[in-house]
Amino acid sequence: MRILGIDPGSQVTGYGVIESDGTRTALVTEGVIRTRSMRSFPEKLRLIYDGIVEVLDEHRPVQMVVEGLFYAMNVQSALKLGHVRGVALLAGVKRGIPVHEYSPLEVKLAVVGYGRADKEQVQRMVAVLLQLERPPEPHDAADALAIAICHANQLRFAAKVSSSQ
Repeated sequence: MRILGIDPGSQVTGYGVIESDGTRTALVTEGVIRTRSMRSFPEKLRLIYDGIVEVLDEHRPVQMVVEGLFYAMNVQSALKLGHVRGVALLAGVKRGIPVHEYSPLEVKLAVVGYGRADKEQVQRMVAVLLQLERPPEPHDAADALAIAICHANQLRFAAKVSSSQ
């Protein structure tokens, strides 16, 4: 099963595509959509949407996962992140792909085993789990891969539970 993970951000949105057969997980692609040079926020949203659609069309995942909201001290940042998440969700839904969400805590627990893991720990564990020579850079891409791995783990667990019933 091919899964696209999205780590939304108004400056840098990470994406990562993995292939999982339920026992093994492999990297397909990863990267980021950078919007720092864009002048208006609506233009940033368009660029993020178009970038996600391009990844969807090129790699044809059958599931999409977006990191859920987390507590933010800055209201403006939280609102912008909500908009970015919205265009990411819309891109998947418009392509007819089931879209799922996990909180940062759930992702870190699934990938690192510790809900307060830092960015470097997540990067290192993603490299280990995908058998990469080095951790993915930047951390936004590694976070997107971690989100996809989290979903693959959840699917594997659900399959085991349903087969044992």
